[in-house]
Amino acid sequence: MFEFLFKYPAGVFSKGTFVLLGTWPRWALGLSIAAAVLAIGAILWKRRSRVASSVRGLRLAAIWGLQSALLAILLLLLWEPAISVTALRPQQNIIAVVVDDSRSMALNDVGRTREEMATHLLNSGLLRNLSSRFQVRLYRLDAGVQRIADTAQLKPDQTSTQIGKGLRQLADEAATLPIGAVVLMTDGADNSGGIDLDTVAELRRRRLPVNTVGIGREQLANDVELDGLDLPVKALTGSRLQAQVALRQNGFSGKHAKLLLTADGNILASRDVALNDAPEQVETLEFNAGKAGVKNVRARLEPLPGESNTLNNELTQALSVDDAKRRILYVEGEPRWDYKFLRRAAEDDPALQIVSMLRTTQNKIYRQGISNPNELADGFPSKPEELFNYQGLILGSVESAYFTTAQQQMIKDFVDRRGGGLLFLGGRWALADGGYNIPPFRELLPVTLPNRKNTFQRIFVAAELTDAGKKSLITRIEEDPEKSVQHWEVLPYLANYQDPGTPKPGAVVLARVDAGGTRLPLLVTENYGRGRTAVFATGGSWRWRMQQPVGDTSEETFWRQLLRYLVSATPSRVVASTPNARLEDDGRIQLRAEVRDTQYFPASDADVRANVIDPDGVAETVPLRPEPLAQGIYSAEWSAEKPGSYIAEITAKRGTQQLGSDVLTFRRENGVAENFHREQNRELLQKLAEETGGQYYKPSDVGRLPQQISYSEAGITAHETKDLWDMPAVFLAILLLKGTEWLLRRKWAVV
Repeated sequence: MFEFLFKYPAGVFSKGTFVLLGTWPRWALGLSIAAAVLAIGAILWKRRSRVASSVRGLRLAAIWGLQSALLAILLLLLWEPAISVTALRPQQNIIAVVVDDSRSMALNDVGRTREEMATHLLNSGLLRNLSSRFQVRLYRLDAGVQRIADTAQLKPDQTSTQIGKGLRQLADEAATLPIGAVVLMTDGADNSGGIDLDTVAELRRRRLPVNTVGIGREQLANDVELDGLDLPVKALTGSRLQAQVALRQNGFSGKHAKLLLTADGNILASRDVALNDAPEQVETLEFNAGKAGVKNVRARLEPLPGESNTLNNELTQALSVDDAKRRILYVEGEPRWDYKFLRRAAEDDPALQIVSMLRTTQNKIYRQGISNPNELADGFPSKPEELFNYQGLILGSVESAYFTTAQQQMIKDFVDRRGGGLLFLGGRWALADGGYNIPPFRELLPVTLPNRKNTFQRIFVAAELTDAGKKSLITRIEEDPEKSVQHWEVLPYLANYQDPGTPKPGAVVLARVDAGGTRLPLLVTENYGRGRTAVFATGGSWRWRMQQPVGDTSEETFWRQLLRYLVSATPSRVVASTPNARLEDDGRIQLRAEVRDTQYFPASDADVRANVIDPDGVAETVPLRPEPLAQGIYSAEWSAEKPGSYIAEITAKRGTQQLGSDVLTFRRENGVAENFHREQNRELLQKLAEETGGQYYKPSDVGRLPQQISYSEAGITAHETKDLWDMPAVFLAILLLKGTEWLLRRKWAVV
């Protein structure tokens, strides 16, 4: 219909430039139209007294507008309107026809397999029509593009689809070959995470349009798919962890399925999942990290009856469990019950070591948990490297003036630069009563302290969880979340409480107390710099142990989890990472390390190496190079050739001095990516076509492609000028304007 009305394909108008072929200047056209409009208006104004009053005003203006528009069109035609467009020269250009040949194209969801649909479209006239105008090269697409002789060589059995990589190959070929356009027939199920911006930029630079033909349904029936598995890549032994599993479904709304989390054949967690109509639903599974080592954690949804694809019901991620002890320095200003019970709770935790200094008199301290006689012999550390040997710091009932100005700054650097965890406890000389409403403590605290004294009160108050606390693992004192919430409701009263003030905007309140009808924060956490801070505004949690049965471990469990939160994410001097710890088919990985010296300043002069051990136990040393624009950051590109889990130990040294090491785990999966996201990704294909100057086609519309594909600026081109004066749309517009005016005149009885 478009071509019938406008004579040419839509691509001519979208890519062409409007021109006037007449010899008269353009300003003369504008002046002529303006003069004609004014002349018509003047004539109608003079005749207004001869027509009925009902035709005056807006009706007269309507007639004026219709006559003016008609005359403007006629004047425009005198200036010979045309459109100038760049077109490919016949038989001098190559059209690259690329057909997706991956396993997802074997899916039968359109009455035949997607590959058969693509082959049918090509053999039923598309290739013939393209060949009549251009040279045609046929390619198959999987992890790249390979040229083939005919469609008989297509076989949808490849395990990967990397559209961006294939298009980049064609863009490189266009540097030496007159490739005028690309026709991409695919379902858009790309396994490489999308088409990178560099590839799109290169296609646009070469003005190479990609015309996409979307094959397959945009939504698959009767399918449930695991869309993501999110869990920590590192954990302490025995830690309670959460795995976030994202699900998508179609056709099973209201049904129930069993979701399992396993590692090395052992079930870590399971739950019954009610499937809903949301585009994506996220389910949380809690599990114990267990003993040290590298574990392959697998999330699996048991297949449902009638499910069309059960190969996308499983995802695996590597988890590294560390058994190194985390050392926490606990500074207490007075002997009190919580000091004893806090230390006792940590003694039985293999991941924690409390090193404490208790002030017994004004000038004497009592040390416990020290590694050697010299540790803390002179009191609180006076050098950053001494304090930075700890992963966590607890400040009990000790006034801020106990620390020198330099030590106060060290405490801030401990959190901000070193990335340690800092816990403030309530007490007679803590928080506002201890003078902590000063820099740098004021910045570190997750609350704004009250501007007054006597905030510490020896009263009995009940603790209760907030909504955030009910979901947090810090406050989980029972395996079952609901039972944990119920247990908090019956915990004994705290022996004392301190008003911590108002939580800051970025802070999270996990627990609060009811103090005389007023709810005040009790446990507040916040991230600060590279570390984290928390306030537990009481020194009376010992009653949770003393006032409960002998076998109740809720108090010990709470303290262990709070202390683990404090130190679990504290970085060492070397922090290894990778943007993607789960590789699919493409084994290329970026190994990255952040290296710092003993005072945790970026170290840009280190020798950094990664010892990578593959699934067969074969080791390879990979040197990491400093990144020029980031201090202390080192990286290297490496390729994991085999499927399975990998361990990379990254070490750094400066001369003969060892700065530290860290362990990174990642996993490569082969042949599984094609089982996921098998519906047609129309959004990707449309965006690709728009960004490169091409067009998206449905299979039913490909008959228009051979003619529309001619208008491209790539390859060998010529400028064509196409007249517009004889378009049917022009004559229809003239008839419509004149006919409308006649009908209105007849209706208003002024014919």
